Amino acid sequence: MASVDGRRSQQPASLLQRAAAFGFDYLLISAYLIILVLVGLLLRFASPALSVALFGSAISGELTGFAVLTLPVTLYFAFGEASTARATWGKRRLGLRVVTGADQRLGLGRSLLRSGLKFLPWELAHASIWQFLFAGPKPPLVLDAALAVVWLLVGLNVLSVLVDKRHRAVYDLIARSTVMSAGR
Repeated sequence: MASVDGRRSQQPASLLQRAAAFGFDYLLISAYLIILVLVGLLLRFASPALSVALFGSAISGELTGFAVLTLPVTLYFAFGEASTARATWGKRRLGLRVVTGADQRLGLGRSLLRSGLKFLPWELAHASIWQFLFAGPKPPLVLDAALAVVWLLVGLNVLSVLVDKRHRAVYDLIARSTVMSAGR
C-alpha cells in the first residue's frame, strides 16, 4: 500500500510476521548452537578438567551458558535492532523493523533493554534447568515455580502481541518500541 507521497505505508507487524522473523533468526542461532555443541564435545575430550571447571556445577554451568549462548544472542538482537537497518537478519528478510513510538531508530540502551527483557524467560529457563540437573532426586519446589514464571512471561508476551492494537509484546511496551511492517 503506497501513501500519498509514494512511500510505502507502515503498519504494526502481526504475531505471525514476528514469529516468522524469529524463525529465520533462529536458523542463525541453531547454526551457532551446533558450533557450541561441537566445541563443547571437543573440549570434553581434549580437556576434561576445563570442561568440569566450566560445566561441573549448576553455577559454573549457568554462567558459562550465559556467557557463550544467552549473552551473544541477546547482543545479536540488540545491536541489529539498534542499527541503521533497525532489524535483525530475520526481520530484514520479512521487511520488519523495530522503531520507537516516533518511528525512530532505537538507541542502543533501549535496544539492550528490549532484548534483555525478551530473552529473560529463555535465561530463566536455562538457569532452572541447570539447577534441576544438580538438584538430586528431590529438586526444590522453587525450581518448578521458576519454570512456571517462564511460561507466564512467555504467555504474557504472546497475549500482549495479540491484544495490543500495535501488536507489542510486554518488552516492547517497557522499551517503548514497536515492530513495524512495510504495507503490501
